[in-house]
Amino acid sequence: MAKPGRPGAGKGKKKGPLKGTGGHSRKALEGKGPTPKAEDRAWHVAGKRKAAAERYAAAGGKGRPGAAPGQGQRSPSKAKSSDDTEIVTGRNSVLEALRAKIPATALYIAQRVEMDDRVKEMLAIATHRDIPVLEVTRPELDRMAGFDGVHQGVALKVPPYEYAHPQDLLEQIIDRGEMPLLVALDGITDPRNLGAIIRSTGAFGGHGVILPQRRSASVNSAAWKTSAGAAARVPVALAGNLNATLKDFKKQGVFVLGLAGDGEVSLPELELADRPVVIVVGSEGKGLSRLVTENCDQIVSIPIHAATESLNAGIAASVALYQVATLRTTKE
Repeated sequence: MAKPGRPGAGKGKKKGPLKGTGGHSRKALEGKGPTPKAEDRAWHVAGKRKAAAERYAAAGGKGRPGAAPGQGQRSPSKAKSSDDTEIVTGRNSVLEALRAKIPATALYIAQRVEMDDRVKEMLAIATHRDIPVLEVTRPELDRMAGFDGVHQGVALKVPPYEYAHPQDLLEQIIDRGEMPLLVALDGITDPRNLGAIIRSTGAFGGHGVILPQRRSASVNSAAWKTSAGAAARVPVALAGNLNATLKDFKKQGVFVLGLAGDGEVSLPELELADRPVVIVVGSEGKGLSRLVTENCDQIVSIPIHAATESLNAGIAASVALYQVATLRTTKE
């Protein structure tokens, strides 16, 4: 009499050996050969680093792409397609871009434009550099400049902005024997504020502006316009991680000063002006983020009248830059 099986346990019928299964045990004994190196395994951290370094080298990048974080490794800039050009408008902005030898692809001049000295110099530079000069109607320039753009009868087509790397920017300043004065932006999303800060940085002897790669305004046509051409002279660097960049700067002797209304130090009493500094400006609404605040050496406040709630980010940066420049001049 057959014994009953376990309840619920199925007992399949044996159909004989399946084709191609005889070598399983032999292959298991043979093994899979030597273990590949970490950098040859695509899923491994070392493999990903190697692949990134190869892509960086293929793109003609400089620096040390295989270096460990914090030792010169360069993070990629914002990716843009090859045809993603910008239109710079306004006589000062266009002229500064041409003087800076930015590789423009076309200069647009409105029909019957008023020929002042700036326009004459634009035409001379464009002719010398073989930049096509195109005469267009004012409605066409209006369309190119955008809804709130003021073109003053001229526009320049330029390639996407080429951002510097924060570490490269700092090293260049130090190599020139200068005292670093930088501005970092935390949560500034209005390109006009960015343009104003770039302009103030250049006006008060600053060496550059640092933007986070995410949640930030970029150097577009609006920023170019507001900077009044300063974007052609003041380098803008792109940080893959703003907090990591600030930490790296601190290790190299740069003091991080955050601007906030409830700061512990009043701007006129600042004692770090004659040191290497980076001034961090937050958004007008939210201010500095928590992590950025924690990475600041000092939180500095700008004394204002009690009836005024806060300052625009661009104005706050201008006041701080002016004060640092003034204190440095006084202490020389």
